[in-house]
Amino acid sequence: MEKKLKKRSSGCIKIVLFGPESTGKTTLARLLSEHYDTAWVPEYMRIYLQKKWDETREVCDYNDLIPIAQGQIKLESKVIDKGHDLIFCDTNVLELKVYSEVYYKGEVPELIEKLSSENVYDLYLLTYIDTPWVADDLRDKPNQREEMFSIFKKTLTTYKYPYVVLKGDETSRFKKAVHSIDQLIASKK
Repeated sequence: MEKKLKKRSSGCIKIVLFGPESTGKTTLARLLSEHYDTAWVPEYMRIYLQKKWDETREVCDYNDLIPIAQGQIKLESKVIDKGHDLIFCDTNVLELKVYSEVYYKGEVPELIEKLSSENVYDLYLLTYIDTPWVADDLRDKPNQREEMFSIFKKTLTTYKYPYVVLKGDETSRFKKAVHSIDQLIASKK
């Protein structure tokens, strides 16, 4: 089972939007996929947990983490299999690992640890907390945004993954992201 969950390697450039809740990741993933006329992968954690909330009014528990990780990898694999040269992921398993560490006192399922280190992206767009926090059924850390951003940034630094911090309004973030992505694409030629 674990072998099937490893994201397939391809020549596809994979870029992930990474950061705390309510920092514009989904909006930016959509805008970038439109700009580059390519696909984006939605955040499976949100799909899964919204369904759970709608059906049971229950929030995430530790037993949900593996199915969420599996769902995220499957969504990414489906998009990669369509032969895109460039994709955008609205979060990834590493983000799930961060949330697991925060919510479950450092406990992370072994499979998520493994998938986090195996599934590496070409660029991480780390979204800063200078966007308005918007409440919804799943978000719950409006007063811990700075702390959460620090955890996300430290994670990327620890793993030594390439990242760019996106700050400012939507236009500023978009322009900085496009500039960084264009540089990445040029370096791959």
